[in-house]
Amino acid sequence: MLGLQPGSSTVVPTSAPVGHRFEPYDSNGGSIAAVCGKDFCIIASDTRQSTGYSIQTRYKPKVFRLNDKATLATNGFAADAEAMVSRIRQRLEWYRHSHGRSMPLHAIARMISTILYGKRFFPYYVYNILGGLDEEGKGAVYSFDPVGSYEREFCRAAGAAQSLIQPFLDNQIMFKNQHSTPEHTVPKPGEMSLPDVLKIVMDSFTSATERHIEVGDGLEMFVVRTPPSAQGEAIGAASVDLKAMGGVEAVGGEDEQEEGAVMVIRRELKKD
Repeated sequence: MLGLQPGSSTVVPTSAPVGHRFEPYDSNGGSIAAVCGKDFCIIASDTRQSTGYSIQTRYKPKVFRLNDKATLATNGFAADAEAMVSRIRQRLEWYRHSHGRSMPLHAIARMISTILYGKRFFPYYVYNILGGLDEEGKGAVYSFDPVGSYEREFCRAAGAAQSLIQPFLDNQIMFKNQHSTPEHTVPKPGEMSLPDVLKIVMDSFTSATERHIEVGDGLEMFVVRTPPSAQGEAIGAASVDLKAMGGVEAVGGEDEQEEGAVMVIRRELKKD
Protein backbone atom coordinates (compact mmCIF):
# COMPACT_ATOMS: atom_id res chain seq x y z
CA MET A 1 0.00 0.00 0.00
CA LEU A 2 1.26 3.47 -0.85
CA GLY A 3 1.05 6.70 1.19
CA LEU A 4 2.43 10.24 1.39
CA GLN A 5 5.43 10.86 3.62
CA PRO A 6 4.69 13.62 6.24
CA GLY A 7 5.91 17.03 5.04
CA SER A 8 6.73 15.70 1.60
CA SER A 9 5.03 14.97 -1.69
CA THR A 10 6.99 11.76 -2.03
CA VAL A 11 4.92 8.57 -2.18
CA VAL A 12 6.36 5.84 0.04
CA PRO A 13 5.12 2.36 0.91
CA THR A 14 3.25 2.01 4.22
CA SER A 15 3.73 -1.02 6.42
CA ALA A 16 0.14 -1.64 7.54
CA PRO A 17 -3.12 -1.77 5.55
CA VAL A 18 -5.82 0.78 6.28
CA GLY A 19 -9.25 -0.68 6.93
CA HIS A 20 -12.59 1.00 6.21
CA ARG A 21 -15.72 -0.36 7.84
CA PHE A 22 -19.38 0.35 7.09
CA GLU A 23 -21.77 -0.54 9.92
CA PRO A 24 -25.37 -0.10 8.70
CA TYR A 25 -27.09 -1.48 11.79
CA ASP A 26 -27.65 -0.50 15.39
CA SER A 27 -29.37 -2.26 18.28
CA ASN A 28 -31.83 0.05 20.00
CA GLY A 29 -32.69 -2.09 23.01
CA GLY A 30 -36.15 -2.66 24.43
CA SER A 31 -38.20 -5.85 24.48
CA ILE A 32 -41.46 -7.18 23.07
CA ALA A 33 -43.72 -10.10 24.03
CA ALA A 34 -47.04 -11.63 23.04
CA VAL A 35 -49.37 -14.14 24.71
CA CYS A 36 -52.60 -15.55 23.28
CA GLY A 37 -55.67 -17.09 24.89
CA LYS A 38 -58.81 -18.80 23.63
CA ASP A 39 -60.37 -15.62 22.26
CA PHE A 40 -57.78 -12.88 22.75
CA CYS A 41 -54.15 -11.93 22.25
CA ILE A 42 -51.94 -9.53 24.20
CA ILE A 43 -48.99 -7.89 22.44
CA ALA A 44 -46.74 -5.78 24.66
CA SER A 45 -43.52 -3.78 24.66
CA ASP A 46 -41.59 -1.30 26.72
CA THR A 47 -41.08 2.21 25.30
CA ARG A 48 -37.35 2.84 25.82
CA GLN A 49 -35.08 3.35 22.81
CA SER A 50 -31.37 3.34 23.55
CA THR A 51 -27.90 2.69 22.20
CA GLY A 52 -25.63 1.17 24.80
CA TYR A 53 -25.85 3.32 27.93
CA SER A 54 -27.42 6.29 26.09
CA ILE A 55 -31.20 6.67 26.16
CA GLN A 56 -32.35 8.23 22.89
CA THR A 57 -36.00 8.57 23.85
CA ARG A 58 -38.23 7.35 26.66
CA TYR A 59 -41.26 6.91 24.40
CA LYS A 60 -40.76 4.96 21.18
CA PRO A 61 -43.74 2.70 20.36
CA LYS A 62 -42.79 -0.80 19.25
CA VAL A 63 -46.32 -2.21 18.83
CA PHE A 64 -48.47 -1.21 15.83
CA ARG A 65 -52.13 -1.91 15.17
CA LEU A 66 -52.56 -3.30 11.64
CA ASN A 67 -56.33 -3.94 11.69
CA ASP A 68 -59.04 -5.18 14.05
CA LYS A 69 -57.60 -8.71 14.03
CA ALA A 70 -53.84 -8.13 13.88
CA THR A 71 -51.17 -6.21 15.79
CA LEU A 72 -47.43 -6.28 15.10
CA ALA A 73 -44.57 -5.83 17.58
CA THR A 74 -41.09 -5.03 16.26
CA ASN A 75 -37.75 -4.84 18.04
CA GLY A 76 -34.15 -4.34 17.01
CA PHE A 77 -32.96 -1.50 14.77
CA ALA A 78 -35.60 1.24 15.05
CA ALA A 79 -35.10 2.68 11.54
CA ASP A 80 -35.53 -0.75 9.93
CA ALA A 81 -38.63 -1.35 12.07
CA GLU A 82 -40.26 1.88 10.86
CA ALA A 83 -39.45 1.08 7.24
CA MET A 84 -40.82 -2.44 7.50
CA VAL A 85 -44.05 -1.42 9.26
CA SER A 86 -44.66 1.23 6.59
CA ARG A 87 -44.18 -1.39 3.87
CA ILE A 88 -46.53 -3.85 5.57
CA ARG A 89 -49.25 -1.23 6.00
CA GLN A 90 -48.97 -0.31 2.32
CA ARG A 91 -49.45 -3.96 1.34
CA LEU A 92 -52.46 -4.27 3.63
CA GLU A 93 -54.03 -1.17 2.08
CA TRP A 94 -53.51 -2.59 -1.42
CA TYR A 95 -55.15 -5.86 -0.31
CA ARG A 96 -58.14 -4.01 1.14
CA HIS A 97 -58.67 -2.02 -2.07
CA SER A 98 -58.39 -5.18 -4.18
CA HIS A 99 -60.54 -7.54 -2.07
CA GLY A 100 -62.82 -5.23 -0.11
CA ARG A 101 -61.84 -6.72 3.24
CA SER A 102 -58.92 -6.86 5.65
CA MET A 103 -56.22 -9.47 5.20
CA PRO A 104 -56.64 -12.40 7.65
CA LEU A 105 -54.00 -13.04 10.28
CA HIS A 106 -52.41 -16.15 8.75
CA ALA A 107 -52.05 -14.35 5.42
CA ILE A 108 -50.38 -11.37 7.12
CA ALA A 109 -47.92 -13.79 8.75
CA ARG A 110 -47.07 -15.30 5.39
CA MET A 111 -46.72 -11.87 3.79
CA ILE A 112 -44.31 -10.72 6.50
CA SER A 113 -42.26 -13.88 6.00
CA THR A 114 -42.06 -13.18 2.26
CA ILE A 115 -41.03 -9.54 2.82
CA LEU A 116 -38.29 -10.54 5.26
CA TYR A 117 -36.99 -13.33 3.02
CA GLY A 118 -36.89 -10.96 0.05
CA LYS A 119 -34.43 -8.83 2.02
CA ARG A 120 -32.29 -11.76 3.19
CA PHE A 121 -29.06 -10.48 1.57
CA PHE A 122 -29.38 -7.12 3.37
CA PRO A 123 -32.04 -7.95 5.98
CA TYR A 124 -34.15 -5.74 8.15
CA TYR A 125 -32.42 -6.01 11.53
CA VAL A 126 -35.75 -6.52 13.27
CA TYR A 127 -37.33 -9.30 15.30
CA ASN A 128 -41.10 -9.41 14.81
CA ILE A 129 -44.03 -10.88 16.72
CA LEU A 130 -47.48 -10.83 15.12
CA GLY A 131 -50.47 -11.32 17.39
CA GLY A 132 -54.22 -11.33 16.92
CA LEU A 133 -57.24 -13.48 16.15
CA ASP A 134 -57.41 -16.13 13.42
CA GLU A 135 -60.44 -16.71 11.19
CA GLU A 136 -62.03 -18.88 13.88
CA GLY A 137 -61.74 -16.11 16.48
CA LYS A 138 -58.95 -17.88 18.39
CA GLY A 139 -55.89 -16.08 19.71
CA ALA A 140 -52.66 -16.61 17.78
CA VAL A 141 -49.02 -15.55 18.05
CA TYR A 142 -46.55 -15.73 15.14
CA SER A 143 -42.86 -15.16 15.81
CA PHE A 144 -40.27 -14.36 13.11
CA ASP A 145 -36.52 -14.22 12.77
CA PRO A 146 -34.94 -11.41 10.67
CA VAL A 147 -34.92 -13.46 7.44
CA GLY A 148 -38.50 -14.73 7.50
CA SER A 149 -38.62 -18.06 9.31
CA TYR A 150 -41.75 -18.14 11.48
CA GLU A 151 -43.99 -20.35 13.57
CA ARG A 152 -47.29 -20.12 15.44
CA GLU A 153 -47.01 -20.24 19.23
CA PHE A 154 -48.89 -19.51 22.44
CA CYS A 155 -46.31 -17.02 23.70
CA ARG A 156 -43.05 -15.45 22.60
CA ALA A 157 -40.64 -12.76 23.80
CA ALA A 158 -37.89 -11.01 21.85
CA GLY A 159 -35.40 -8.20 22.31
CA ALA A 160 -32.84 -7.22 24.90
CA ALA A 161 -34.58 -8.96 27.82
CA GLN A 162 -35.71 -12.06 25.93
CA SER A 163 -33.52 -14.27 28.12
CA LEU A 164 -35.33 -12.91 31.19
CA ILE A 165 -38.93 -12.82 29.93
CA GLN A 166 -39.13 -16.02 27.85
CA PRO A 167 -38.31 -18.47 30.70
CA PHE A 168 -40.91 -16.74 32.85
CA LEU A 169 -43.56 -17.10 30.11
CA ASP A 170 -42.53 -20.72 29.52
CA ASN A 171 -43.26 -21.46 33.15
CA GLN A 172 -46.34 -19.31 33.73
CA ILE A 173 -48.05 -19.59 30.31
CA MET A 174 -46.76 -22.90 28.92
CA PHE A 175 -46.59 -24.49 32.43
CA LYS A 176 -43.22 -26.09 31.76
CA ASN A 177 -41.68 -27.75 34.82
CA GLN A 178 -45.06 -27.71 36.54
CA HIS A 179 -46.79 -30.93 37.51
CA SER A 180 -50.37 -31.70 38.50
CA THR A 181 -51.20 -32.84 42.01
CA PRO A 182 -54.39 -34.34 43.46
CA GLU A 183 -55.29 -30.87 44.76
CA HIS A 184 -54.28 -28.88 41.68
CA THR A 185 -54.40 -29.71 37.98
CA VAL A 186 -52.04 -27.80 35.74
CA PRO A 187 -54.13 -26.23 32.95
CA LYS A 188 -53.31 -26.52 29.27
CA PRO A 189 -51.51 -23.65 27.51
CA GLY A 190 -53.85 -21.07 26.03
CA GLU A 191 -56.65 -21.52 28.57
CA MET A 192 -55.88 -18.67 30.98
CA SER A 193 -58.24 -15.72 31.33
CA LEU A 194 -57.50 -12.25 30.00
CA PRO A 195 -57.03 -10.60 33.45
CA ASP A 196 -54.61 -13.34 34.54
CA VAL A 197 -52.51 -13.00 31.39
CA LEU A 198 -52.42 -9.22 31.75
CA LYS A 199 -50.99 -9.60 35.25
CA ILE A 200 -48.31 -12.02 34.02
CA VAL A 201 -47.29 -9.72 31.15
CA MET A 202 -47.06 -6.75 33.52
CA ASP A 203 -44.98 -8.77 36.00
CA SER A 204 -42.63 -10.00 33.26
CA PHE A 205 -41.78 -6.48 32.09
CA THR A 206 -41.56 -5.13 35.63
CA SER A 207 -39.01 -7.79 36.57
CA ALA A 208 -37.08 -7.34 33.30
CA THR A 209 -36.83 -3.61 33.98
CA GLU A 210 -35.20 -4.33 37.34
CA ARG A 211 -32.49 -6.43 35.69
CA HIS A 212 -31.83 -4.88 32.27
CA ILE A 213 -30.68 -1.33 31.53
CA GLU A 214 -32.14 -1.33 28.00
CA VAL A 215 -35.71 -1.97 29.16
CA GLY A 216 -37.88 0.53 30.97
CA ASP A 217 -39.75 3.86 31.02
CA GLY A 218 -43.20 2.70 29.92
CA LEU A 219 -45.22 -0.41 29.06
CA GLU A 220 -47.84 -0.67 26.30
CA MET A 221 -50.10 -3.74 26.18
CA PHE A 222 -52.34 -4.10 23.12
CA VAL A 223 -55.34 -6.39 23.59
CA VAL A 224 -56.92 -7.90 20.46
CA ARG A 225 -60.29 -9.58 20.99
CA THR A 226 -63.74 -10.03 19.49
CA PRO A 227 -65.42 -6.76 20.52
CA PRO A 228 -68.35 -6.90 22.95
CA SER A 229 -70.77 -5.45 20.35
CA ALA A 230 -70.15 -8.40 18.01
CA GLN A 231 -70.73 -10.98 20.75
CA GLY A 232 -74.31 -10.12 21.63
CA GLU A 233 -74.09 -11.23 25.23
CA ALA A 234 -70.46 -10.56 26.14
CA ILE A 235 -68.55 -13.67 27.23
CA GLY A 236 -64.90 -14.54 27.71
CA ALA A 237 -62.42 -11.77 26.89
CA ALA A 238 -65.23 -9.56 25.55
CA SER A 239 -66.77 -9.37 29.03
CA VAL A 240 -63.62 -7.85 30.58
CA ASP A 241 -63.96 -4.11 31.15
CA LEU A 242 -60.60 -2.90 29.86
CA LYS A 243 -61.59 0.75 30.22
CA ALA A 244 -61.78 0.23 33.98
CA MET A 245 -58.13 -0.88 33.78
CA GLY A 246 -57.16 2.31 31.95
CA GLY A 247 -57.54 0.87 28.46
CA VAL A 248 -58.13 3.16 25.48
CA GLU A 249 -58.87 2.48 21.83
CA ALA A 250 -55.74 1.69 19.80
CA VAL A 251 -55.28 3.86 16.71
CA GLY A 252 -53.66 3.19 13.36
CA GLY A 253 -54.22 0.51 10.74
CA GLU A 254 -55.87 0.44 7.36
CA ASP A 255 -59.45 -0.46 8.26
CA GLU A 256 -62.35 1.19 10.04
CA GLN A 257 -61.97 0.57 13.75
CA GLU A 258 -64.62 -1.34 15.65
CA GLU A 259 -65.00 -0.14 19.23
CA GLY A 260 -63.37 -2.46 21.74
CA ALA A 261 -61.65 -4.69 19.17
CA VAL A 262 -58.09 -3.46 19.80
CA MET A 263 -57.36 -1.58 23.01
CA VAL A 264 -54.11 -0.50 24.63
CA ILE A 265 -53.31 -0.36 28.35
CA ARG A 266 -50.32 1.74 29.42
CA ARG A 267 -48.31 1.48 32.59
CA GLU A 268 -45.20 3.23 33.96
CA LEU A 269 -41.93 1.33 34.37
CA LYS A 270 -38.71 2.38 36.09
CA LYS A 271 -36.91 5.28 34.42
CA ASP A 272 -33.41 4.80 35.78
